[in-house]
Amino acid sequence: MVEAPPEEQQVVEYFMHILDKTAGAAEEDSLSIVGIKALLHVLEKSTATTVMGLQKELETARGALVAAVSAQQDSQGVLGKHSPLSLESGCELFIRHVSRTYADFPGNFEECKAMLLDRGERFAEMSATSRSSIARIGHPFVKHNSVVLTHGKSRVVTAVLKEAAKAGKQFSVIVTECSPDRVGLLEQARAIADAGIPVTVVSDASVAAEMERVDMALVGAEAVVESGGIVNRTGTFQLGIICATMKKPLYVAVESYKFARLFPLNQHDLPPSVRSNAPAASAWGDLASGVQVCVPRCDYTPAKYISLLFTDLGALTPAAVSDELIKLYQ
Repeated sequence: MVEAPPEEQQVVEYFMHILDKTAGAAEEDSLSIVGIKALLHVLEKSTATTVMGLQKELETARGALVAAVSAQQDSQGVLGKHSPLSLESGCELFIRHVSRTYADFPGNFEECKAMLLDRGERFAEMSATSRSSIARIGHPFVKHNSVVLTHGKSRVVTAVLKEAAKAGKQFSVIVTECSPDRVGLLEQARAIADAGIPVTVVSDASVAAEMERVDMALVGAEAVVESGGIVNRTGTFQLGIICATMKKPLYVAVESYKFARLFPLNQHDLPPSVRSNAPAASAWGDLASGVQVCVPRCDYTPAKYISLLFTDLGALTPAAVSDELIKLYQ
């Protein structure tokens, strides 16, 4: 195995340090935010003397972070619970955001670097506060005396539900188990229950049976793709099909830094890191010889199954996502 260069090791170590420090905190940072903070650290410590050199350092650091997360996809640790999609899109947007400064300071590198740091810090702050913005936009869609179904752990979804409860609405929530590894099941259910909201946990297989008493489904996302569809925990696609069949709205609460330049046409177009088996699949290793296990961590839900996306850019229809992507990446 080829050892990574020291500068790449340092950015990964700093990334892991932030991740370990915030893990389990009430306002735990998402993988994207931690990645953005790591890139900001690279920007602060950079010894580059040209804009091109600085940009190369950021791109190298981004690649090292994505590679580190991708390499841990089969582990039972914290990185094994996340796909690298949101990290990759968040870091790429950060680099795009700060690089817009280059043209404003031709020939004055020090002044340009100072502005890059300022823009980078503001981008990190803006991204970190996006959760509260989405909660304000999304909570009016939660109606009084309604039943909301969620699938997969999502801090943004929890924030929307808490904001609705804070507004005095009485409603209940159904949380799916997210088989096979039940990522975030206990944390999600506990966080919602701690806000005084009645919670029921159901098996993934019983979602269709429970849907007749559900008023809306609300999920998060690992990534929003160019078509307006989403990549999220496996089971979201079938949830979308059930919602469409039973004429129930499926809403997505997601930060704009998860908008990714991907255009999957089907499930097999997703990156290998997303289609790979979830870590819990190893528990099925005692099956008979010749029996294969297929437990992908995420699936792709096409735009036609999504009613609205609640983002820090506003409430968007899936059709509006491509326009926003162009603005973000131009």
